[in-house]
Amino acid sequence: MQATPLPDEARRAFLLERFDDFLALEQGNADRTREAYRRDVIRLATYAGEHAARTPRDLTPALLRDFVYHLKDMGLAPSSIRRTIAGLRTWFGFLVAEGVLPGDPSDRLEMPKRWQTLPEVLSQAEVERLLTAPRQDDPMYYRDKAMLELAYAAGLRVSEWISVAVRDVHLDERLVRVFGKGGKERLVPFGRSAAAAIAIYLRELRPRLERGAGKGVMFLNARGTPLSRMGAWTILRKHVTAAGIERNVTPHTLRHSFATHLLEGGADLRAVQEMLGHADVSTTQVYTHVDREYLRTVHKQYHPRG
Repeated sequence: MQATPLPDEARRAFLLERFDDFLALEQGNADRTREAYRRDVIRLATYAGEHAARTPRDLTPALLRDFVYHLKDMGLAPSSIRRTIAGLRTWFGFLVAEGVLPGDPSDRLEMPKRWQTLPEVLSQAEVERLLTAPRQDDPMYYRDKAMLELAYAAGLRVSEWISVAVRDVHLDERLVRVFGKGGKERLVPFGRSAAAAIAIYLRELRPRLERGAGKGVMFLNARGTPLSRMGAWTILRKHVTAAGIERNVTPHTLRHSFATHLLEGGADLRAVQEMLGHADVSTTQVYTHVDREYLRTVHKQYHPRG
């Protein structure tokens, strides 16, 4: 991918020639390495100029974060983006050493490792197939239906949906009280579909499962004791197979799908953070990447020149 030619004024402002001399004379870098670094700086300088940043002093951490997402939107692989960031940090180190900048604005810039490890997200159509996969002739139909509906509706961790207490589900208000990591409490809303499935389960099946060992927990196994983590995974895999979904789906996939679908629908990032129980909004921001991927997929599928 060729870098756009940079105007002479911008080349001087971003010290491109001086940086190249530094790489050649002080660092002793090979021509190929110098060319890669030069391309990185030109790409950043071009992006900066389009956002009214005319000199290195105008480069803020926020602009650099947006630049990283710009690289992703250009189609660069995470490995290429990490290499670009490494090259730019060499350039920033040069600017600091030259007294052009007091510090490196990229020192807290996050490398896009999570883009490679983010669990898969189900489409809304796949979620619909999963939620309708339980068969009514299954003795545990009402439990499985309620459990899957609530897990997706509230974006719960698997440890949360197997430990939800009956008293913590408020059907009238459609709210569930959840105790997340570190015992932190939060209230999460859920929709009508989940409320209906839970109400039927509580009326039709749970009383028959409860034999005095349920400990007040909502979801019980056939022996009347709370579901284990492995039990929940087994139930999920069973219905994923029945739904004909051939990708790897874990309980966390439902949580990721919950967050992604909210953002696709225009939900505020802070609201999603609150519902997920994230202490830091930066943890929630990973879903904006998934959202971008969704938008890119839609564009490719439906735009006449996609």
